[in-house]
Amino acid sequence: MKPQNMFGVVLWSDTAAQKAVIWCEDQGELAFYTPAEGSVHDAPVLDAGDLIRFDMIVQQNVRKARNPQVLMASHSPDLPKTLRDGTPASANDARPLKAEGTDKVVSLSQYFGVTAPAKVACSG
Repeated sequence: MKPQNMFGVVLWSDTAAQKAVIWCEDQGELAFYTPAEGSVHDAPVLDAGDLIRFDMIVQQNVRKARNPQVLMASHSPDLPKTLRDGTPASANDARPLKAEGTDKVVSLSQYFGVTAPAKVACSG
């Protein structure tokens, strides 16, 4: 399978083991990262809340991140706590925008600070 370029936010990381769990821009399954899984660069240190770009592949029905690049460190440092607490605001006080007629389309521009409109549809 060809890797898919993806943006995401690190939800959890273990810096000693260099592992991370990533919330993906398509809002599908989470992606898992360990540098032993094919990073072509020196493995960056990933911390919860970092905005990253990575190559995503699926192996045995598990999404795996490769070649992560930190785009903005500490972009959303409170996001893991916000998700655990179930509060609607992200670390940047952005709220998902619902497209007319559907609850499954949100604008990523508020979460990632993108100037061009970027919308993702979730299925299932």
